[in-house]
Amino acid sequence: MRRGRSTKIVATLGPASSTSEVIVALAKAGADVFRFNFSHGSHDDHAERLDMVRAAEREIGRPIGVLLDLQGPKLRVGRLTQGRIGLTRGERFRLDLDDAVGDQRRVQLPHPEIFAAIHPGTELLLDDGKIRLKVESCGPDHAETTVLAGGGLSDRKGVNVPNVVLPIAAMTEKDRKDLQVGLDLGVDWVALSFVQRPEDMAEARRLVAGRAALMAKIEKPAAIDRLDEIIELSDSIMVARGDLGVEMPPEVVPRLQKRIIRAAREAGKPVIVATQMLESMIQNPAPTRAEASDVATAVYDGADAVMLSAESAAGEYPVEAVAIMDRIIKEVEQDDLYRSYIEAFHAEAERTSADAITLAANQVAHTLQSAAIVTYTTSGATALRASRERPDRPILGLITRMVTARKLALAWGVHAVFCEDAHDLDEMVQKARQHARAEGFAGPGASIVVTAGLPFGTPGATNLLRIAWVT
Repeated sequence: MRRGRSTKIVATLGPASSTSEVIVALAKAGADVFRFNFSHGSHDDHAERLDMVRAAEREIGRPIGVLLDLQGPKLRVGRLTQGRIGLTRGERFRLDLDDAVGDQRRVQLPHPEIFAAIHPGTELLLDDGKIRLKVESCGPDHAETTVLAGGGLSDRKGVNVPNVVLPIAAMTEKDRKDLQVGLDLGVDWVALSFVQRPEDMAEARRLVAGRAALMAKIEKPAAIDRLDEIIELSDSIMVARGDLGVEMPPEVVPRLQKRIIRAAREAGKPVIVATQMLESMIQNPAPTRAEASDVATAVYDGADAVMLSAESAAGEYPVEAVAIMDRIIKEVEQDDLYRSYIEAFHAEAERTSADAITLAANQVAHTLQSAAIVTYTTSGATALRASRERPDRPILGLITRMVTARKLALAWGVHAVFCEDAHDLDEMVQKARQHARAEGFAGPGASIVVTAGLPFGTPGATNLLRIAWVT
């Protein structure tokens, strides 16, 4: 099943997409990776869905990636009288550690870490930024605030503290349990929420212990300040525009999206653009023109993947949302301007044989107008280096480990095929011809450019380039 596009689609599973029939339909419509949001659902629910994904993978004959998205710390206010109050601009409001039911004058904020980090002048955002408070005075157990933007406040609404690095670990006890369950189930990617500093990624990597690839969700302003360090410790990046848009002015988010994509591309790490991409399709069978443009912009920027959240998890039109996203991507990638945007940036090559071979393969394939660049890879590094160059020829990744093939389902332009490694050069060329023909990339007489590493089966040893013709 060849997609006919390079940018990948991540679809979130949930109540609207929890049957085998819908999951197969989503995969056929264009979903390359399925996201499991561990903020919702039981472990049994997720285990059942993962079994369905693996069954769908067998049915369509194509590796499918599974992404475990950890919830992260949830900062919330306590309970309120009758469940809701109204706050008016200019009035005073107190936050404290007292667990008594809140009222018009105060509410519990059961997070002493916040009181330890804030100071007079700090702004606090409640209910996704709908309510804004300014700290006038504070202590280790309270904060006296003025309401800058009022409105209705209900029980247990979320709290954001922009421009402050909170002394809170990115992983909660729930996250640690969820992570262990996910790793035991065999997820391919783990996305870490609430990343503020490189140390958050280092801790997560220690816990994952190589059993899955690690993704950093960039959703906190503090993460932007140390973006390059976080990317270095990650295998992939998610531009989580929801929380990022709450804690930063909305006009800043598009610029940051482009910056994050550029930084991830430069590092050769896959990058996803997420949140509200086709949000109107939660209730409607077609997106708005603005939403279609939003998806298209991420594709023009060179993102590896675009993601659906509630659209596919809880919406009324999950399959249609994937299908329209697939059509938008294909339309953009057929545009002549797309190649000019993509080629406007090329990451600087490292002085390694792998980078030299990858650059040469790209140039040779372009010059010969080859049908595909065929990369043999065990760890996935070779295919990712090829993807980093954003070639104008398809990338056919011949992957000798299924776990690697599933991870590469996220990478731009990589059509992953699970196969056994070659034992000699003749077998290498023959397998490359066979799969290029079988997967619909090349017909008789077409050229392919093959990269591999000698000795065969050695991860990261790309040192060979071969031109072959399909018979």
